[in-house]
Amino acid sequence: MSRIPETQMTPEGPTYEGRLLDRADEPVVDQGAPFDIRTLVSRRGILGLVVLGAGAATLAACTPAATGSTATTATPTATPTATTTPSATPTPSASATTTAAALPAGEIPDETAGPYPGDGSNGVDVLEQSGIVRSDLRSSLDGGATATGVPMTLNLTIFDTAGGDVPFAGAAVYVWHCDTEGNYSMYSSGIENETYLRGVQVVGDDGVVSFTSIFPGCYDGRWPHIHFEVYPNVDAITDASNAIATSQVALPQATCETVYADTATYPSSASNLSRVSLDSDNVFGDDGGVLELATTSGDNATGWTVSLGVRVDTTTTPTAGAMPGGR
Repeated sequence: MSRIPETQMTPEGPTYEGRLLDRADEPVVDQGAPFDIRTLVSRRGILGLVVLGAGAATLAACTPAATGSTATTATPTATPTATTTPSATPTPSASATTTAAALPAGEIPDETAGPYPGDGSNGVDVLEQSGIVRSDLRSSLDGGATATGVPMTLNLTIFDTAGGDVPFAGAAVYVWHCDTEGNYSMYSSGIENETYLRGVQVVGDDGVVSFTSIFPGCYDGRWPHIHFEVYPNVDAITDASNAIATSQVALPQATCETVYADTATYPSSASNLSRVSLDSDNVFGDDGGVLELATTSGDNATGWTVSLGVRVDTTTTPTAGAMPGGR
């Protein structure tokens, strides 16, 4: 059983680790993501002073990043595909190294967040919950169900176009996607109380955020994809209107076909994929997903690495919304 962290009462109000709670009437675990990230930063600072070398190793180990032995690039055509090469190295490794993606040709397109964003713009809001700043998305925040499927590491490299296309260090990226059967936590029947396959990471100095997850399934009517929102900083994630970019990652056809051949894990994905293309998809169909099509490496046994470079221009007005579309 988990122990609830204890607060200390002071004349100014309840505190935890010397800092006033943002919500005095709520326990520590319900303070929300901004309080969580300040706690994390504070703890890392203390560890760095006590054991500098060990602190560096711990930070590296807590970053689930990987690239396969060979990477592949997909060039979109009428029916875009990607050549994929099996990797001998397990891609969802917490100790592997991330590799920043190349600078894309243009700004990431604005896309709908769909009907299941979980950001407060359409009902439920996971971004207010403690623990949402995390790299491993497979389990629910409260220790409930865990999503299973072919392992996937998602690496997004965020560029600040207005700042000269430098890494957008300090920005926060919220990622969410469906499970192997095409269902979304917090919304789909039977998993309304689960929060898996959702999480936030803060962009590092190299511009990369990395997530450990499972490869999404393909549901009827949509090309396989991953949703994401970019916020200027982690404190801004508690209000969906603060997002400076909302878009989707398109997954390469050849990789999807390889993953969905595992019909025991992905029972309907292969047949659903056969009835849709990037050009017919209601999100990527405008241009075939040319700036949203990821590169992949890996295999079903050790996992896949999915990578995409994302240029965010803060001088343009975001046009994406949460509804309708998405499914």
